[in-house]
Amino acid sequence: MHCFELHRGSLPLLVSLPHNGIEIPDDIRSSLVDEAQSAPDTDWHVDRLYDFAISLGASVLKPRYSRYVIDLNRPPDDASLYPGQNVTGLCPTIAFSGRPIYRDGKAPDSEVIIQRRALYWQPYHAALQTELHRLKLAHGRALLWEGHSIRPELPYLFEGRLPDFNLGTAEGRSFPDARLRAVEAVLATQSDYNWISNGRFKGGYITRHYADPQAGIHAFQLELAQSTYLDESMTVFDAVKAAPVQALIARMMDVALHVPD
Repeated sequence: MHCFELHRGSLPLLVSLPHNGIEIPDDIRSSLVDEAQSAPDTDWHVDRLYDFAISLGASVLKPRYSRYVIDLNRPPDDASLYPGQNVTGLCPTIAFSGRPIYRDGKAPDSEVIIQRRALYWQPYHAALQTELHRLKLAHGRALLWEGHSIRPELPYLFEGRLPDFNLGTAEGRSFPDARLRAVEAVLATQSDYNWISNGRFKGGYITRHYADPQAGIHAFQLELAQSTYLDESMTVFDAVKAAPVQALIARMMDVALHVPD
């Protein structure tokens, strides 16, 4: 079963899009409440947003299945990434709205979660790890860029309105602070989008787990407000709105790759 798609590039850069998947197997879909069957918490069209990265020479990894099947950016033991805050789990049962995802009595039990982890989570992570290893062998270093997006207002998860660009480096543990300052300088040259570093989103499991700065492997998460590149419904890609966002991300990537630590 092919549960991900990997494009291998020539740069020491891997773009991972773990919440881009939209498919839900029929047996799982039938257990979801009606509003969850459209997977509203998808990182809509981030693969299209990042299609420029392939032409730059980046590797790109994206899943086939929805985060409602399993969340690829959560730890396999489902430990909370943000203790004390509302979060969603490895096999989410609560949507970003705070409402249930599953019909009564249909939420996955521990055995089902183990099965899904083997079927969907492990293959994606094996591919991610293998590609990072390939890039490290080829270049002596690698940058893992985690591409995410989210609706800018979600009271269940955070107060107020999210900034447009949310940079996460696990408080400096996954990406050098000097290089982060250089990426921030790119954002500081423009006034169309606001931004924050290590705010509500500091980097998920993938950013935290795969970063190994001592070995030359860095990880950086960008959580975009979906209002920056989608239409007003925040489900339809808006190419005109997206173009300057893509150009800005490309500049950020260039700096992230080439500025010394």
